[in-house]
Amino acid sequence: MRRRTFIGSAIASSYLSTLRGQVEYSAHGELVVERSVPGKPHAGKVLAAIQPHSDDIPLFAAGTVAKLLEEGYTGHLIRVTNDDSAGAGSVGTVVPANEKDNNEVARVLGLKSVFNLNYPNHNMDGTSPPELRGRLIFLFRLLQVDTVISYDPWAHYEENPDHYVTATSVEAAAWMAAGDKDYPEHFAAGLKPHGVREKYYFARFDQRVNRVVDITSTVERKIDVNLVNVTQGPAGSNGSRLRKALADKGQSLPLLGSDDRTANREYIRQFVLARDAEIGAKYGLKYAEQFHYIGPAKDAVGDYVRSHSVSK
Repeated sequence: MRRRTFIGSAIASSYLSTLRGQVEYSAHGELVVERSVPGKPHAGKVLAAIQPHSDDIPLFAAGTVAKLLEEGYTGHLIRVTNDDSAGAGSVGTVVPANEKDNNEVARVLGLKSVFNLNYPNHNMDGTSPPELRGRLIFLFRLLQVDTVISYDPWAHYEENPDHYVTATSVEAAAWMAAGDKDYPEHFAAGLKPHGVREKYYFARFDQRVNRVVDITSTVERKIDVNLVNVTQGPAGSNGSRLRKALADKGQSLPLLGSDDRTANREYIRQFVLARDAEIGAKYGLKYAEQFHYIGPAKDAVGDYVRSHSVSK
């Protein structure tokens, strides 16, 4: 390679790296630790907790959903697949079992309604993106959703197509729902354009985190939610099963207590919530969930008018 070409390439590479660094650390704001707020500051607002499977919100966002509901939100649960490949048993048994679990998750959290879109599990990459996007746009307009909580469409190393297809569809639908040209039949049916203003995106692996939510006050509710996610969750009755297996060998684990209820709750607290405890410890909190948060777009014109307008 000629020296001039090499130097030019090096400069260009350095410039692009700088740009990527600026985007990486400043896009959508610096890191914020969100704590519980007394009263009902979010009264009148609507959230949609959107999960491909019945265990996604319980594992990654149940504490935050519970916190926002306590602060005044009305919430709805949207499950995208029918979970036909998840959990012990045949397809014929796991589908109704997961649906029951999903309904219980909504009940325990205090969500108002449940929508099961029932796409085949592990096959979302074969689903028509416009179809899924259109169904989500309909629900966002129907329910007047202000805030979504779902998988991060820009997270890294996600293997499950259900996760990343759901994520990208949610992102597009949240934006398109505000338009007055897409799906005019919605308007003929009485709906109105309604864009989603806030997004809390979670991920299983690496993501750009700019929002850490303190869930210490709602951690018991998160345990309750994971207790009812029995068909495929890593929680449910695992504690009591471990306690019995140890007892059969003449052993015991003090963590699991002396009854099944304690065993199940403490198993979840120790093992399922280990990630939440680790995230919390980084910020001086007992338990926390992390997200890439995208807030309402700034109204530069409106802000300027409010600050500079004068009466004639």
